[in-house]
Amino acid sequence: MAPTIRRARPGDAPVIVGFNIALATETEDHVLDPAIIGPGVAAALADPAKCLYFVAEDGGRIVGQTMVTYEWSDWRNGFLWWIQSVYVEAAAREGGVFKALHARVVEEARKAGAVGIRLYVFDGNTRAQKVYARLGMKDGRYRVLEEMF
Repeated sequence: MAPTIRRARPGDAPVIVGFNIALATETEDHVLDPAIIGPGVAAALADPAKCLYFVAEDGGRIVGQTMVTYEWSDWRNGFLWWIQSVYVEAAAREGGVFKALHARVVEEARKAGAVGIRLYVFDGNTRAQKVYARLGMKDGRYRVLEEMF
């Protein structure tokens, strides 16, 4: 059975925090500080101008998530929606959870008048890259560089 996709609510914060911590550990061997990620998720859930979280439920239990942030594109005269913080519980993987999350994000982005969706993926996360390719996403020919403060 396909999961139910909905926008996350403030009460979902503990699950989202846990998923984000697991995501960072599994994909990048990076440890997130709960004292930072906890308030960060709470702030995001309280203000949809920051981002939108979507969760996938199976039998009333959250089994997956994704977050969307927005970028204005002057080249396209519209917003791009960035898919981030994708996580699906190990037991629910390969069951169409991300496919359903992706479809909902595309639907919501189109309704909002976005001009496209993008995501970035850790270079070593080849499994996720294959999933994204199967859903029709293509290499955008950009490399993400950063300077963190």
